[in-house]
Amino acid sequence: MREQRSYPTEAIILKHTDLGEADRILTLLTPYKGKIRALAKGSRRPGSKKAGHLEILCYSQLQLAVGRNLDIVTQAQAKENYFHLRTDLWYMTCGFYLAELVDRFVEENAQQHDVYNLLLTALRVLDVDATEVQRRRAAGEAPSPKDQDRSRLLLRYFEIYLLSYIGYEPVLRQCAHCGAELKPEENGFTPALGGALCPNCSHLWSQALSMNALKVLRLLQRTEWAKVPNLHLDLRLQAEIEAATHGLIRFHLERDLKSWSFLETLNAPR
Repeated sequence: MREQRSYPTEAIILKHTDLGEADRILTLLTPYKGKIRALAKGSRRPGSKKAGHLEILCYSQLQLAVGRNLDIVTQAQAKENYFHLRTDLWYMTCGFYLAELVDRFVEENAQQHDVYNLLLTALRVLDVDATEVQRRRAAGEAPSPKDQDRSRLLLRYFEIYLLSYIGYEPVLRQCAHCGAELKPEENGFTPALGGALCPNCSHLWSQALSMNALKVLRLLQRTEWAKVPNLHLDLRLQAEIEAATHGLIRFHLERDLKSWSFLETLNAPR
């Protein structure tokens, strides 16, 4: 059988790194090969036809030639470039955060079709939300603190499902230590044990977890995004839920993410 020398693939560009004077190494998330790295020769040259189709967060159709160390991008055509997401600092930073999460958690050359679809869905939702916010601004409507509430909820949804897909599903219905069913009361949460804890195991709590926070986490864990109600959570509840999911991410990665601090800076005026 003749050896395949090139192949087509869809891909979401997660990251790029400059190489030499004109090239870039791309980190791609593909539907069937998982996360791979590829070389985009000449993509940094002025007038490069491929450059605009290989930006971070682009969803593109690529043709790759099989290389010795890295496959080489020979053709690129953007299918979705999420223009409105890219022109709004908040939504763009949310997109970069999701891409960084995927890059950190997903191993190379391991098929992650669920993660691929999850990221594609999230980017589309962020772009639609950014479009609506920009439309209202153009119409002279005053910005609202609630404009970003839906995207914050989307980030938590993404975090929970990403953890579940890679084998770290948060434990939210039974105590992660003793296995007792969690009751509608204040419980606790400990990332090192993988989720929520009952009051009898309070000596192991890292943080308290209110009944409302546990309800929201459970809702996100068991509901398709299109069916998640348009919740408007107060800042205290948002912070409580975020602390739980970020605690899990920090525990499994053993590090913070670069985009966290910038998202927190954008949150500061609230």
